[in-house]
Amino acid sequence: MNDAPPPPASLRPDGVDAAGYRGPTWIGADPPPAPRRFGPADWARVALRAVPLATILFGGLAVLLAIRVPEALLAGRRRPVTSWIPRATFAVACPLIGMRREVRGRPMAGPGAAVSNHVGWLDIFALSASCRVLFVAKSEVARWPGIGWLARGAGTLFFRRDRAKAAQQAAELAERIALGQRPLIFPEGTSSDGRRVLRFKPTLFAALFDPRVRSLAQVQPIAVEYDAPPGCDPRFYGWWGDMDFVPHFLQVLAAPRRGKVIVTFHPPRAVSEAGDRKALAAACEEDIRAGLRARPGP
Repeated sequence: MNDAPPPPASLRPDGVDAAGYRGPTWIGADPPPAPRRFGPADWARVALRAVPLATILFGGLAVLLAIRVPEALLAGRRRPVTSWIPRATFAVACPLIGMRREVRGRPMAGPGAAVSNHVGWLDIFALSASCRVLFVAKSEVARWPGIGWLARGAGTLFFRRDRAKAAQQAAELAERIALGQRPLIFPEGTSSDGRRVLRFKPTLFAALFDPRVRSLAQVQPIAVEYDAPPGCDPRFYGWWGDMDFVPHFLQVLAAPRRGKVIVTFHPPRAVSEAGDRKALAAACEEDIRAGLRARPGP
């Protein structure tokens, strides 16, 4: 099975075609949409949304941190209570930010992990609101203003991109799975403009083949797809490349009309039936890619 978009028939001298492919991987050659100039009504929407949004997000974080210590004393690293708090918090936050949420399918039961395509920081809102997961993020996310604080408070696992640490990171993920937690991995390794799925990297799939979890674990592909607010660029919710966080965050809050995110839970795949981590990564990528192709346009 070809697990990546086909390379273009012809490339520019720099190796990138007009659609933004270099070989099989999207690199974002198309520039992001230009930020819209704000008027008084836009700033009013920002204020009306930002205040309750900050209240619910940091209020939920405060409750989580207050419960975390006694929970750790009684249940260790299993998190039977605090794993529910982000879901409730972000379920309220999505409409506050001006984004409707539609869920298709259902989260799997039993041990394992989830994998998803990655469109940007709003994936944290959409996925946290739709299922209980333990996010796995690159270490740089911990330094992002606002989002980084929330991610750290929610117990996100931050991994540095370092081949020498791959085995150690896989062992940590396997331990979390064995404890009943469900790590969520973004195998693309970066975000996209939301119009395509990048090639999945198989590195962290190695955790699912750990002897402690392989016989029982499943992996569930989750597709995240956004419909821009009417009249906006189709890539409105995408956050990729060198886009700055604060301007994009303000653009989302200022949108006059609401957009939508669709979270689709695909049937889980049994790890014991997969040949190896590369085959499993390719199969999950195809599940997500096929699901996005099949959905009618807005």
